[in-house]
Amino acid sequence: QVQLVESGGGLVQAGGSLRLSCAASGIIFSLAAMGWYRQAPGNQRELVATIAEGGSTNYADSVKGRFTISRGNAKNTVYLQMNSLKPEDTAVYYCKGSSHLNDYWGQGTQVTVSS
Repeated sequence: QVQLVESGGGLVQAGGSLRLSCAASGIIFSLAAMGWYRQAPGNQRELVATIAEGGSTNYADSVKGRFTISRGNAKNTVYLQMNSLKPEDTAVYYCKGSSHLNDYWGQGTQVTVSS
């Protein structure tokens, strides 16, 4: 079955950086569109960044210029480099994979940004 496992979350001070990783298995990774989403308590899950099969990327306006999504197809891994973190970035970050018209979600990793 498909599994997406996030890692790299933690506690960081405002202005700091974190890199999230999502390791995929059970999926033809190079043919899958991937993305990062986040959800704070009481809020809906929102898109952070996506990267298509061909490598094109999209970002939420709130993270443009600060976050970078990338993928390493040979490692079946998608990354989210987060720089200049702000307290409002605090959320559980989820990895999403889309393939064969199906969506798959990881369990999430907590990112907490202190002031």
